[in-house]
Amino acid sequence: EAVSGAQLIAQALRAQNIEYMFGIVGIPVTEIAIAAQAVGIKYVGMRNEQAACYAASAVGYLTGRPGVCLVVSGPGFLHTLGGMANATINCWPLIVIGGSSDRNQETMGAFQEFPQVEAGRLYSKLSVRPSSLEVIPAVIEKAVRTSMYGRPGSCYIDIPGDFVNLQVNKSSVKYMECCLPPPISMAEHSAVSKAASVIALSKKPLLIIGKGAAYSHAENNIRKLVDLCGLPFLPTPMAKGVVPDNHPNCVAAARSTALQHADVIILLGARLNWILHFGLPPRYRQDVKVIQIDICAEELGNNVRPAATLLGDINAVTEQLLEEFNKRSWKYPSNSEWWQKLRVKIKNNEERSKGLALQKSLPMNYYTVFHHIRELIPKDCILVSEGANTMDIGRTMLPNFYPRQRLDAGTFGTMGVGLGFAIAAAMVARDRTPGRRVVCIEGDSAFGFSGMEVETICRYNLPILIVIVNNNGIYTGLDANSWEQMLKFGDPATCVPPVSLLPNAHYEKIMSAFGGKGYFVKTPEELQNALKASVTDKQTPSLINVMIDPQSERKKQEFPWLTRSNL
Repeated sequence: EAVSGAQLIAQALRAQNIEYMFGIVGIPVTEIAIAAQAVGIKYVGMRNEQAACYAASAVGYLTGRPGVCLVVSGPGFLHTLGGMANATINCWPLIVIGGSSDRNQETMGAFQEFPQVEAGRLYSKLSVRPSSLEVIPAVIEKAVRTSMYGRPGSCYIDIPGDFVNLQVNKSSVKYMECCLPPPISMAEHSAVSKAASVIALSKKPLLIIGKGAAYSHAENNIRKLVDLCGLPFLPTPMAKGVVPDNHPNCVAAARSTALQHADVIILLGARLNWILHFGLPPRYRQDVKVIQIDICAEELGNNVRPAATLLGDINAVTEQLLEEFNKRSWKYPSNSEWWQKLRVKIKNNEERSKGLALQKSLPMNYYTVFHHIRELIPKDCILVSEGANTMDIGRTMLPNFYPRQRLDAGTFGTMGVGLGFAIAAAMVARDRTPGRRVVCIEGDSAFGFSGMEVETICRYNLPILIVIVNNNGIYTGLDANSWEQMLKFGDPATCVPPVSLLPNAHYEKIMSAFGGKGYFVKTPEELQNALKASVTDKQTPSLINVMIDPQSERKKQEFPWLTRSNL
């Protein structure tokens, strides 16, 4: 009995429990998508390969099993590199399958010929081309396994065009069972007790929770650790919700103070990269003791020499620490000077944000918009957020109460991820937590990268709520009058500021063009009405285009790593 290359690929993916495929079909991969649907894999046709790749990578983070991105040769493959790099740098599992030129035309200048395996190597953990149809299942098993084992990342599989419809006898195929779940490693006992001793001697401890902790489903053990030891904690942006943001020990509103004065910092699946100012002075004490918990040995010791290193799965190592502290019965006192200092700072910062949120002036500022969004969106919704000011202020203003329910520009700071992430989250939610909403909050510039994916959202009838916080530009924009004045000076290409976008752009019409509901909003009342209508309608995709003050910016010096000197 004969089987085609396309069928082999689809069957092998299904055998590895792959559920979702995103892509754009064409020569030579169309038959692969058809075969995937035939074996029960869900295929979502996107409008740009980059967004398709972002979507597939978000599936990996949300489910712990890679999504697949399927693309054509040459330019189609090249457009996935942004998504592959983003997945690898965020440590998310992802499989990209790219068609390539027929083997008998190599070096001849074939249609869309390009050294794809070589190009993919820089962006992934594994970049391979099966040598024959017979080994396709083995190569796919290895790619899926590699994407998930150790520190997760992306893997690329190159499929020559002539493989797709080529047939081979089933009896000669090397079929594979589903790979085993990733093995769980634990820290050595001496490192655990050393870490516990350092923590127990601390005067100003701080726990930093990273998205590695969210990925390893460590929320229950981390909550237990926070409560047992009474530790102040700070989540990195995508780790918000591992412990709820409204937990009394959350010090996110005193971030700078907490980092600057802590004498012992415990890193739970967080890296000392730009997001955490590398762990270096003046943002940290010169003598800060760092306890690093990470799944990747190469990460240990980056930028700061650690006081203790715990190599292993975040959930398993947290459980080891819990056992150690259960023996010691140590708890950090809640009336310490450190707690008092943090609480004063939290109160001041929250009052400042509240003051900005309650400003009545029009056009609205960011804080007012986020205040109303926070009041009206469901507490358990999945928040997707991207932009410059939109993402930064949204992170402080919009709380998360559950793990893995905030997706943003991530470690790589990638703009354009929003709609792909939202589509992936909506697909996963539809299957696993029906009724859970996806709310995608975009800056107007960020929305532009993948705006046409609104058509994809409407085609698959995903009830995503998109809110565009529109300030007519990147960072800041111009109002309509200033824009008119500016155009009098001559050609916009020579006189309009590079950060400007067209004032009062009606992005909501993109949504209504495809059958969703669009709202154009200028006042708090209009915003409240649009939000209520969108949240109530659980069937229809909607887009709320919120006009804010083009010069509205974040509170000064709240996010100093984004000041010009550091960019």
